[in-house]
Amino acid sequence: MRARRWDFISAHAAEFGVQRLCEVLGVARSGYYAWQAGARARADRAAAEAALVGEIREVHRETRGAYGVPRVHAELRARGRAVNRKRIARLMREHGIVGRHLRKRCRTTVQDRSAPPVPDLIGRNFTADRPDVRWVGDITYLPVGGSWMYLATVIELHSRRLVGWSLADQMRTELVADALEAAVAARGGRVEGVIFHSDRGSQYGSAEFARLCWRYGVRRSMGKVGSSYDNAAAESFFASLKRELMHGALGRPASGQAGRVSLDLLLQPPPPPPHARLPQPDSVRTSDSGVP
Repeated sequence: MRARRWDFISAHAAEFGVQRLCEVLGVARSGYYAWQAGARARADRAAAEAALVGEIREVHRETRGAYGVPRVHAELRARGRAVNRKRIARLMREHGIVGRHLRKRCRTTVQDRSAPPVPDLIGRNFTADRPDVRWVGDITYLPVGGSWMYLATVIELHSRRLVGWSLADQMRTELVADALEAAVAARGGRVEGVIFHSDRGSQYGSAEFARLCWRYGVRRSMGKVGSSYDNAAAESFFASLKRELMHGALGRPASGQAGRVSLDLLLQPPPPPPHARLPQPDSVRTSDSGVP
């Protein structure tokens, strides 16, 4: 309110005089002159904030709108920009710059209690000392045009790279079988002895999938049903995928375009995470050969 009075006095001082205007408005001349002396500092501060907003928008654009306050702040610090996190939060709020948040997930794991038991050969140790020793597979959903698409993936744990995937509008066994077939093909069929770890969903527990693994010499491993910790590598991949790629694009295209858009986005790596490493999921990556 006081600043508006100073603005009014400044605008009409030539016509009525500062003293008279201050008397009418009930303010001290010293206050007005102090405000006037700080005009340059205010202009400089406004220019600095405008420049900072431009940098924030640049980071937001480069990350396809994925980054919120913590990661925008970390990225700016990594670029040598010393700035307070609360200031970043205020400017993003004032200018309507918002990062993406994961939607509440739907259930993709339904256990088949009649299926023969499969041991857990991983034991939450999602590492490998050489390639193609351990793979992990999982299914996630992608909201597209008011319906769902389902993505099955195979991740190689030594490189943490995606080696096989399949996309469909249903969660039948063919979905996970096609993803495994793609991974086997990407490795030239030389996969005997590979451990394939998944949750206890009915697709992975089916007789059809068991026969497919037996044919290629793949050893099946399963974690507990309903526990994301027992397939943490796949869960991390999906969280990164949805946050940084899918939620900004897949909600808009018509269902007929969904498959093509999904595949294009999946094969396009996202921007690197901030160098000032916050705890973040691994970036979405494809195999070196370019074969999914």
